[in-house]
Amino acid sequence: MKIYYQTFAFLFISLFLMPGCDRQQQAPVENKQDAASTEKVVSKSLRHVDSFAVGEQVVVRSLAIDQANNSLWVGTTVGVLEIDLAAKQPKNIFTRKDGLANEYVFAIGIDSQGYKWFGTNAGGTSRYKDGQWKTYFPMHGLADYWIYAFAEQKNGKFWIGTWAGANSVDLASMSFTTYVKELINEWVYGIGIDSKDRIWFGTEGGISMFDGSSWQHWTHDDGLGAGNVEDLPPSKNTGLGTRSRHDLNVLVDGGESYNPNYVFSVLVTSDDVVWAGTWGGGVSAFDGQTWNSFTRRDGLAGNIVYSIAQDKTGALWFGTNHGLSRYDGKNWENYAAQDGLLGKDVYAIAVGSDNSIWVGTKRGVSQFRYETGVAK
Repeated sequence: MKIYYQTFAFLFISLFLMPGCDRQQQAPVENKQDAASTEKVVSKSLRHVDSFAVGEQVVVRSLAIDQANNSLWVGTTVGVLEIDLAAKQPKNIFTRKDGLANEYVFAIGIDSQGYKWFGTNAGGTSRYKDGQWKTYFPMHGLADYWIYAFAEQKNGKFWIGTWAGANSVDLASMSFTTYVKELINEWVYGIGIDSKDRIWFGTEGGISMFDGSSWQHWTHDDGLGAGNVEDLPPSKNTGLGTRSRHDLNVLVDGGESYNPNYVFSVLVTSDDVVWAGTWGGGVSAFDGQTWNSFTRRDGLAGNIVYSIAQDKTGALWFGTNHGLSRYDGKNWENYAAQDGLLGKDVYAIAVGSDNSIWVGTKRGVSQFRYETGVAK
């Protein structure tokens, strides 16, 4: 296994990791339930291929595959890294001095024109292409300085999720339209687009859907998020008027907490099932009529779901607070430190053109590939 490292110029971070260094530092099994789920897996589908370390205290918050340039874009708490996937080497590092609005990058989006969008923490959004940068603030029409999600409709409208509503952007005129009161909650963390070009928003107060003319909403009362089967304490770090307490800390008194209306991530699959990753309520799937939820009791690694992706086999991947989960519609597989993860909290997942699974955690990015003989 090769381990690559990179220095962020302004912090002079460098880190070499040896294979298996996390195995004794982080316990992959959190309780008897996790142990039982792990024992059911005889042979896992993936093998760990590589890891890219970004720094001991650096967190990878977002990932995006640029297929046109065969690059992996990595958004961290200290800047953006572009990795050449052919050479398996870092290509570029971007920080504020290069044109990035803020080094803390929560979201990365690539639009149909090839522009890379970087959503930052309190710095607005920066757009990049061919060495040219442009940053957008509320003065340009952006809803807020805190940016968490991007998505593009087939009709060409580009969407941005912020802490004060959502923007649709006309990429031809670069005009911004803001939606706030239409949403069930203004704090938007995830955006998904279905085959009918409807937009699905994951917020702190539930799910909203916009079909171009009307809005619909769903909350825990409608079936979003599983019940509090582990009797976790509710979190107060949510809701309007609490901006000063929005530190994304999912712990209460050092332990896990519960808020099923709080949606961290949204994915609409190829068959138009809407998947929503919640805070403590596991992951929920909506088929257009009913919400069905999955938690650790079903095989999910953790009940806080930060990220969701679908690979070319149709399998779903969930980044949780206790590792990575794969679900093929029937069976669950979980991946933790002993499988190659650099951290237990999986904040970002990206699927490569070769169906590699890229996973972002604290300290870096891990790459996994399907074992020989498994459908690709």
